Amino acid sequence: MTYNVMGSAILPDPSAVYDPRERILTTPDPAKSLTYRDAGVDMDAGDQLVENIKPHARKTMRPEVLAGIGGFGALCSIPAKYREPVLVSGTDGVGTKLKLAFELNRHDTIGIDLVAMSVNDILVQGAEPLFFLDYFACGKLDVATATDVVKGIAAGCGQAGCALIGGETAEMPGMYPAGEYDLAGFAVGVVEKSKIIDGKTIQAGDAVLGLASSGAHSNGYSLIRRIIAQNKIDLSTQLDGKALSDLILAPTRIYVKPLLQLMAKLPVKGMAHITGGGIVDNVPRILPAHLTARLTRANWPQSPFFAWLQREGNVDGAEMLRVFNCGIGMAVIVAAQDADAATVLLSAAGETVYRIGSIEARAENEAQTIVT
Repeated sequence: MTYNVMGSAILPDPSAVYDPRERILTTPDPAKSLTYRDAGVDMDAGDQLVENIKPHARKTMRPEVLAGIGGFGALCSIPAKYREPVLVSGTDGVGTKLKLAFELNRHDTIGIDLVAMSVNDILVQGAEPLFFLDYFACGKLDVATATDVVKGIAAGCGQAGCALIGGETAEMPGMYPAGEYDLAGFAVGVVEKSKIIDGKTIQAGDAVLGLASSGAHSNGYSLIRRIIAQNKIDLSTQLDGKALSDLILAPTRIYVKPLLQLMAKLPVKGMAHITGGGIVDNVPRILPAHLTARLTRANWPQSPFFAWLQREGNVDGAEMLRVFNCGIGMAVIVAAQDADAATVLLSAAGETVYRIGSIEARAENEAQTIVT
């Protein structure tokens, strides 16, 4: 049995363990004693990350948040302005865009992508995002990298007007290669029951507006990475005055605040977040079965970035429209007589808006999105 002498008192070594069989205190052999850190999990690093996150999360708080980061669960009340509130939830990740963030060692905007993918999804049903939670998983926690990621998440929450109220950091040795991590996000919003946007009021003659994207957003990156690898492309190469690395990692545009403002002033009949599947697969998700959206490709410009992808990858035009957003990150359907007013409102809010097509009656077996 080992003791430490402290003044006149004799105290047992704090690392001593009581052995009930021998009824004595034993001290583990430091050469044999294992810790969680030995197994690859650094709890002190995790604690430091939480402290780093708090000031960024605090900036995103809403008055409805009752308890945020630090507890076992986060608490948020429903804003009092809703009479019949309906909760709308969404979850998503960032996909293989992360691989390029690893290769370029740039982690400050990938969190914006994470927020955008969920809040834009719940927005299309008319929901105001209330709060967001994230899941960050890695093999070994790098506090500086994780802090950059979460700072980006907080920035995205600020753009969306929702609170970052919690999350999970999982350090799992052996699950991920060194320097890599995975992300998932979870958003909850609220909409008045009578104002849910579900596409039921869409009719022939309505206008389809397209809001410009900021790039590929977070979709099609497996193909982008294949094009880069196959052509041995140097990502420092300039395109349209910007480095390819900047164009490729440009964060997903968050459309929440401009579209909430539009919904408060004009009837919005339907919205489609243009993600995986491109414009041809996402617009039909909001259309009644008897209608089709006829879009004119010449009505919005092809950016130098998408032209470069198509050229370098020798990608067919139809494939481009199914894989990438091709310059349109959100489609908005309004009555034809409201199209000009909606364009003015959205443009004033900072969006680039194109009138990309209209809604027509659907012929038998006709596709629900036709791009000509």
